[in-house]
Amino acid sequence: MFRMLQFNFEQRGRKTIQRETARFLSAIFLLAACFFVRPVGASAAATASASPAKRHVVHRRVGSKKSAHLRVASYPRARAGVLLTRTSRRRHRVFFNPWTEPTFADSTIGDSIEGDDLVVRKAAADALGRYNGTVVVSDPETGRILSIVNQKLALKGAFQPCSTVKVIVSFAALRESIVNADTRVKLSRRYSLDMTTALARSVNSYFARLGEELGFERVEAYSKLFGLGEKAGLDIPGEEPGYLATEPPKTGVGMMTSFGDGIRLTPLELTSIVTAVANGGTMYYLQYPKNQNDAQHFVPRVRRELDIARYIPAIRPGMMGAVEYGTARRAVFDQTDPVLGKTGTCTDTAQPGVHLGWFGSYNEVGKNRVVVVVLLTGGRGVAGPIAAQVAGSVYRNLAAQNYFGPEPAATPTKLVSMQNCCRQ
Repeated sequence: MFRMLQFNFEQRGRKTIQRETARFLSAIFLLAACFFVRPVGASAAATASASPAKRHVVHRRVGSKKSAHLRVASYPRARAGVLLTRTSRRRHRVFFNPWTEPTFADSTIGDSIEGDDLVVRKAAADALGRYNGTVVVSDPETGRILSIVNQKLALKGAFQPCSTVKVIVSFAALRESIVNADTRVKLSRRYSLDMTTALARSVNSYFARLGEELGFERVEAYSKLFGLGEKAGLDIPGEEPGYLATEPPKTGVGMMTSFGDGIRLTPLELTSIVTAVANGGTMYYLQYPKNQNDAQHFVPRVRRELDIARYIPAIRPGMMGAVEYGTARRAVFDQTDPVLGKTGTCTDTAQPGVHLGWFGSYNEVGKNRVVVVVLLTGGRGVAGPIAAQVAGSVYRNLAAQNYFGPEPAATPTKLVSMQNCCRQ
């Protein structure tokens, strides 16, 4: 009997010790959680004051008087790694913000517009609106820059080109006779497509295959031919060149030719490339007049002649198809005034907290043809289709001012590309 009582006592003692140990460990865990993840409140406000970005805390009562307050923290410009929290009486959620750039900002601050075409300037600034980015508009027949919105970003910003590099890859593959306009590249057992559809829909696997066929040496050679890694402008104060890798990126040549790995592209470099495509192969030095007198006495300067005129008819349907039915549909296709272009969307590999949206474009109708290049930087909501939407607004704003003038009596762009126009 005594041994039975002793055994029961020991059993109860062990259970008590286990309960106390569990309570102690729970308390330690809660203290650690409070220390490392603090809810929005006075302590979070102290953290917010250390950053130049503003934090707004909105308190809203939900339900009856007994319901808990719902606190929502809004971070217009939060640093990567900042924990965004929502708290209530019963629930505590933690959100991670990966972006270092804001999606919206005043992109006109600090610009000098003495040499701008003011009609173009207003059209571009209105189109960009609240987005954090830059718009470059140039004359493809002279290389004159008509306006730059957010000059600091356009001159000093070099980013991954994303899918805009596919324009260069297309010319390289055509010239090296790897494919022609009608060649259907087999990507899987039941899936193949031609260059027109691949450009319009920006099919990464197609251009990765072309990159593997070309090899790094030829990709590098054609990239240099189109001016990558060089300054695109002539005597433009503050301009910095992009970057071109001298050896294959670790991710492979396929990623280089589909996403632009190993390349840093500036908005002016893309403007120069699209200008050469728009005028048939003449690569001008981009020049940005400092004042209206310079604009009136503008003298074009040729940088080099590219032997691409015979390949442009094979690429034009894909760039037109991007706006008609592909990735640039938000630019809004118009058969009477078609726009041709190429989008690009990716997260910058050198700056993982920056998401990019590119669009390089030009029109072919009217007395004043222009090249419009848009680069958007930020986080959520930034993409190539949004950049295309901004560019489309630039063209429509200019058309509303009758900037393009009357349409010529006959023009080859009246033969509008259709999705199946170039298939066998």
